[in-house]
Amino acid sequence: MKKKGFIITTLALIIIFLQSIFLPVYVTAFAPNDNKNSTENQGGIKVDARSAILLEPTTGNIIYEKNCHEKFAPASVTKIMTMLLTMEAVDSGKIKLSDKVTISENAKKMGGSSMLLDTGEIRTVEELLKGIAIASGNDAAVAMAEYLGGSEDNFVVMMNKRAQELGMKDTTFRNCTGLSSDGHVTTAYDISLMSRELLKHSKILKYTGTYMETISEGRKSPIGLVNHNKLVRFFKGCDGLKTGFTDEAKYCISATAVRDGVRMLTVIMGAPTYKVRNKDASMLMNYGFSKYQQKKIVSKDDVVAKITLNKNGDKFFIAKSNEDLTIVMPKGNNGKITSKCFFNIKKDSKIVKKGSIIGYCEYYLDAKSIGKVKIYCDRDIKKGGFFENLRKDFNKVFDNSI
Repeated sequence: MKKKGFIITTLALIIIFLQSIFLPVYVTAFAPNDNKNSTENQGGIKVDARSAILLEPTTGNIIYEKNCHEKFAPASVTKIMTMLLTMEAVDSGKIKLSDKVTISENAKKMGGSSMLLDTGEIRTVEELLKGIAIASGNDAAVAMAEYLGGSEDNFVVMMNKRAQELGMKDTTFRNCTGLSSDGHVTTAYDISLMSRELLKHSKILKYTGTYMETISEGRKSPIGLVNHNKLVRFFKGCDGLKTGFTDEAKYCISATAVRDGVRMLTVIMGAPTYKVRNKDASMLMNYGFSKYQQKKIVSKDDVVAKITLNKNGDKFFIAKSNEDLTIVMPKGNNGKITSKCFFNIKKDSKIVKKGSIIGYCEYYLDAKSIGKVKIYCDRDIKKGGFFENLRKDFNKVFDNSI
């Protein structure tokens, strides 16, 4: 009996010893990861793609993220930068939408998604933008790159330069199309940066938000364009921006939609199927819409401030807003909105005329600037005394609470 007891005791000690070695490893491997992105499990959301980000594009506030700084191949989502450089050239006056571009042999021979352009064919900048935004045409992207940069290689230099200017620290472009190439990588976060910048050029949504288009001028066989972004058709409010797929990148998208004045932007990278990609993007944008609302802060011609011109207060003028100001803010935010008026009176003016712009009013939510409007005077005022002090001190302010 003593021998049997000794054997049992010895076995128990061995088991305890083995547990002391292996159990901590087991627990560490399966315990919750406290270092995960702080928003990854917010709201019970489960994204199946490798990487994702959801944000309110006006402020850049990130609502959800998953591996958003991890580098992946972006596929044709690359063309957001191609479209951005094109729109910047258009809006700056460097080129026009009506400019004619001759298609090169190099552009025609591009593989993958295509507009089916022919060598020597002449198409306008606007038509090429449609081909990029709607049909994800690699031939259209290269034709546009050659037109703006002289060659695709030169254009890629422009792309990388602009990426650095936008703070896209984890991005390297090797081409303008997104076709697989060693070292051609970016992140969901970086894509959100260039997507936000592209959204500043609102004309692009005319193209990215189009589901079907036909280009027939100058062709025997019309070009039929169908948007690769099916959310444009099936998700309420979706009007962009760009999808992508390669065997390396899997299914990607930078998607945006607007509802009730609120815009959401989401980026999905590395989804296993297009259905998963669209599901993840739809789920995230719906989640964003449930969290944010539009609020009008001031309307054009609203009274912004009453400014007294003497100690008695019987001489005064009314500063009024020259424009509307609407912001997007989280629902349930009961923070205090305040405003400050900044005056700028022209030095050589002897009189401030009714309706003239006299400065601006800046608005704050919990002390953080949320926007500003130009303000005008509601009556003619002879300059002197008080107004002279305002001119000398541009930062003279008047605080107001709303």
